[in-house]
Parts: sequence; C-alpha cells; structure tokens
Amino acid sequence: MVEFHKMSGSGNDFIIIDNRNLSLNVGDMQTFVRKVCLRKLSVGADGLILIEPSSRSDFKWQFFNADGSSGEMCGNGGRCAARYAFYKGIAGQKMSFETIAGIISAYVDNDVVKIKLTDPSPMNSGEKIAVDDRIFILDSIDTGVPHAVAFVDDLPSFAVAEWGRKIRFHEHFAPKGTNADFAAVLDGHKIQLRTYERGVEDETLACGTGMAAAVLAAAQRGLVESPVDVLVQSGETLRIYYSRKDNLWKDVYLEGRVKMVCQGFLFEEAYR
Repeated sequence: MVEFHKMSGSGNDFIIIDNRNLSLNVGDMQTFVRKVCLRKLSVGADGLILIEPSSRSDFKWQFFNADGSSGEMCGNGGRCAARYAFYKGIAGQKMSFETIAGIISAYVDNDVVKIKLTDPSPMNSGEKIAVDDRIFILDSIDTGVPHAVAFVDDLPSFAVAEWGRKIRFHEHFAPKGTNADFAAVLDGHKIQLRTYERGVEDETLACGTGMAAAVLAAAQRGLVESPVDVLVQSGETLRIYYSRKDNLWKDVYLEGRVKMVCQGFLFEEAYR
C-alpha cells in the first residue's frame, strides 16, 4: 500500500506522496497518476506530487497533471507541497524546493502559505487569435507554465470549458499548448478569474500560475496595482504581489490558504 496525503490549495486538489527514500514502486508512473487522479473511481485530484531529496534545497518535487503529464510548475500545488513539508518536519516555516521551472521559496504561517514564483517571461500583449468565428485578444506570459489571458465582460456565464479547450490546443501555441485564463477586473486591487488548465483538460476551481498571469496582464494594461486579490471559482480569494524593474515583472508572490484534507493508503486496486 502507498501512503498519501490529500490537500487542497483553494480548490486545486492534489495527492502528495513522500518519496524521499525513492522507494515508490507502482509501475509506469504516468499510468499510476492517471488512475489515482481519476475522480469517482479512485482518490481523484487535479494532480499528484512526489516529494524527493534534493542537494540544492529542502526537497525536490516531481509534479504530474491529472493526465499523467509532467508539469514544470504549479502555484497552488507548490503551496500544498510547502505546507506538507512543514507539517512533516521536512522543512521549517521558511523553505525552498526544487522544480523543473527553478527553485521556489515559500513561507508557511499556519494554513496560509506564500510562495515566490520564478520570474515570468516577457509578456506578449494584444495577440489577436481567431477561434472559430470569434476573435480573442490575448496576453501571453510564462509564469512557470505558459498562460494566455483574455479579459471578458460576461465572466460568470462565459463558456470556459468550450473556449478554453480551443485556445489551449490552438495552433498559435503549438506544440506544447497553453493554459487559458479568462478574467474580469473588479477594481484596482481585485480581479475575478476562471481557468482552463492544460493537463487537467478542464476548468479547475483555482490556478496559482494563472492568477499571476492574469494579474500581470491587468497590470500591463494599467488596470491594477500590487497587491491584487483574485477571486476564483472555489469562492476563495488569494493574493498576488509583484514589482516591476527594467520593464520586466519581478518578485511575484502567491499567497492563500491551504487545507490538509486527509491521510490514507492507496490499495493496489486504486491504480491497477
């Protein structure tokens, strides 16, 4: 049996497994991830995180999307990993961990976790993309993973799954594709966001790197100033901090609550 913890970062839920002794033996990892992340038939989650040893930081993670693909970075997954590491005594309140995207620093204060994301790529603003009979004006940026942000007027009723899937697989973003974010600015320090996530292949209740992308896109347009609260589909509000230097975005932080949901064991039937 495989011990696991289930955690939720503002609606993004993850299965976390301590693999610091590198003894996890579940066969093909992509198949394992797909099966245990399958809702109703197994534990169910937006992704799976392995905590492993690192010579550069407090720990290293392997992050997998629900479809079994490897992810460079995940903001809410990073917050869950940080709280897990503090809870298990792997790291102190202030820590760093190794990801494909780079070294991530984090601070844990009870159930609130603040992480510093890697510096974003330069933003491509105002890209006009034809999707069926509709033109989207997108702001593209990599905040650890690629995102394309569209500001829409009818966000609560917007068909995120339909349009998000088409943007995610659009030839403009081939071959890797992109995450698709749909945002509305509420005031100078608050936005609302819905995200279609690559790898989950559906709308999720929250997306940390998507929040950073949407806030920076709004800031690029002069619509918001740091810090910015982000209302997501789970009903929770998270906060993004940022600064700008030499026309580049720097010091991007994501802060919000993390829930420890449960601890248990995966029977072999959960993934065979």
